[in-house]
Amino acid sequence: MEIRPTTDEDLDVFVDTLHAAFGLIPDPPAEGSQGWWSAFEMDRGLLATAADGRPIGTAGAYSFELTLPGGTLAPAAGVTAVGVLPSHRRQGVLSTMMRHQIAELRARGEFLSVLLASEALIYRRFGYGPATYEQRLTVPRHQAALALPRAHAAADAPVTGSDTGSIELLRRAESGKILEEVYDRYRRTQPGALSRPPRWWALGAGQPPVSPAPRHIAVHRDADGTPDGYASYVRDKAGTLTVDETIAANDTAFTALARFLLSHDLATQVVFKHFPPDHPLRWQLEDFRAAQVGIDTDWLWVRLLDVPRALTARGWFTDGELVLDVHDPFLGEHGRHLLTVRDGRADCAPTDREPDLSLDVSDLGSIYLGGTTPSTLVRAGHIRAHHSGAAPLADALFRAERPPHCLHWF
Repeated sequence: MEIRPTTDEDLDVFVDTLHAAFGLIPDPPAEGSQGWWSAFEMDRGLLATAADGRPIGTAGAYSFELTLPGGTLAPAAGVTAVGVLPSHRRQGVLSTMMRHQIAELRARGEFLSVLLASEALIYRRFGYGPATYEQRLTVPRHQAALALPRAHAAADAPVTGSDTGSIELLRRAESGKILEEVYDRYRRTQPGALSRPPRWWALGAGQPPVSPAPRHIAVHRDADGTPDGYASYVRDKAGTLTVDETIAANDTAFTALARFLLSHDLATQVVFKHFPPDHPLRWQLEDFRAAQVGIDTDWLWVRLLDVPRALTARGWFTDGELVLDVHDPFLGEHGRHLLTVRDGRADCAPTDREPDLSLDVSDLGSIYLGGTTPSTLVRAGHIRAHHSGAAPLADALFRAERPPHCLHWF
């Protein structure tokens, strides 16, 4: 077996091999799109070939920016297109490709990699841990009324944050630039969010609304007329209105968009995809039980390729010191790090001090963005706390300014 880098000339065989690995036939690209695979960066791809030269496996990566707690934008490799032909599984092909890929990412100077896991059992053994989560909420139309905010219910209480903006209804074909700009402003302030490079929008690569598939786009504009939110949606013949994603710069814009969607004529139910589990929409409904949770799952998985660089890159919101004993079984690496946080910034240095926490690099990936508390993994038996104060301190240190969330599909 050989693992070799790919070039633009390998695109067709790469795509065919990837689809065959998943038992799929490539669908014709939607009108106006060159296919979701058109954004592949072939200078970052790997092709595994058998002794006779036949392709048997693929792996790729995108060049993204990941928003870290504290607002830092860090380069992150978006691992994608990983597959092995059914005829060659359980023969070490995947492990060999993943080791090769990690070595290449490190050689590029990257210290973080992320992916969306097709199967949860696969990627933890390669050092990735689930770091952001999402739900799908379904709200029946007859239960969709929003409650009056109780904080402003008293007659003499001023209604702060009331919406003085407007909503404009556009079609996907005429709203691309607005979508791109609103999303880019949003992702720069949302921990866990990934960039959507301009070429993705230009190529129509990905899922709606990045792809040009027909959609209605509700754009919210603030009092000055500046777009600060949007919702991409479509209603089927049965009356289900499905919202691909809702992006809002603030709660006022979101509430206005939610009210617009939930009051849509002829809709029997509204389905919100890719919702963060902590979102306040359920509390905004008059009937708290109206929002039915469907899919409740992980989304972005994170791997630290360079522990000190990754820990010093993000922002921090509590001062303190923590000794982390980090094991990386896949790469056969082990390091003990003294994390010292002062005034929002961290220093991370090798140490011989006794550890506060012992953990696998995949568990460090899970807690890195603040979406999973260290104490949860201590209670689950994955992280070892060496004294009673270690987990509470780690919880305080690793929290983010708000829960991380990722919408981008890759």
